Amino acid sequence: MNKNVYVFAEQREGVIQPVALELLGKARDLADVLGEKVVAILAGYQIADKANELIAYGADDVIVVDAPELKDYITEQYTQAVYTVINEMNPNVVLFGANTIGRDLAPRLSARLEKGLTADCTKLEISDGSDPKLEAKKLMMTRPAFGGNLMATIVAAKEGVQMATVRPGVMQKKDKDESRKGNVISYNVTFDPSKFAVKLLETVKADKGLVDITEAKILVSGGRGVGCKEGFDKLTALAQVLDAEVSSSRAMVDAGIMPHDRQVGQTGKTVRPNLYFAMGISGAIQHLAGMEESDLIIAVNKDKFAPIFNVADMGIVGDVNKIVPMLTDRLQKELKK
Repeated sequence: MNKNVYVFAEQREGVIQPVALELLGKARDLADVLGEKVVAILAGYQIADKANELIAYGADDVIVVDAPELKDYITEQYTQAVYTVINEMNPNVVLFGANTIGRDLAPRLSARLEKGLTADCTKLEISDGSDPKLEAKKLMMTRPAFGGNLMATIVAAKEGVQMATVRPGVMQKKDKDESRKGNVISYNVTFDPSKFAVKLLETVKADKGLVDITEAKILVSGGRGVGCKEGFDKLTALAQVLDAEVSSSRAMVDAGIMPHDRQVGQTGKTVRPNLYFAMGISGAIQHLAGMEESDLIIAVNKDKFAPIFNVADMGIVGDVNKIVPMLTDRLQKELKK
């Protein structure tokens, strides 16, 4: 019996999150190799109408767990709901987004199911049986290890469900196909309220007026070469001209100049914009892991031997604090024509 590839389809306030659509795209690839179906788990309250969107992006079946207990994300309630589904359905593979919710939920499920979990994956493949040490049709989960200095491929040692969290922005979603047909399955869960130790009293939202860097089409990213807050003010001016977002390397986050949610790299976010400006970024492997899949990379660095030039499509050797204002001025003039 086919066990199928499952995706936890994260939604927030009724909006399907981009990482869920990316995971459906990858799950579609894996399921096609395995000869299985793609099943999405959609949990929340009054969210059943979102199931067709998941089908359009690659799901064959959508299991909808719709309950008042799931109105807001609270760990125990969601763990009980998703655990019940996985325990009964016994899937082959379950994928979660490696973001705030996925990183909280997946380990809880791993512990209750007593199955392994590979976190922060950047690549997923199905073994073809060519390696005598590895049986065919096992999920091979690749993630950065040892500070990003090497990539480790992990295979589940135990039989049963294979689970992984995948970084947002790493996988590519399929094109939306409104003509796809699928099954929407309503699933009822019996909760154990005695385990509900946490209650949500109030939700306070911080309106920063910023686009998530994983969704930005153009990123102007600064590293140690930018130097200071005044240097990032210049990057902000360039970003405004291009209708872009400003991001940074870890060095600038550690220095307190940029917030962590603007960090690109292994310990930050993985991005895949149409255009990525690497300003004063040397190109350490940890940073490259987060942005090397960008469509077009333009790098500016004083060191002509900087590793960033090995992945850049275009490079300028020079002082970023002199070049950025010149570039901003030139673009302003060009865009006014």
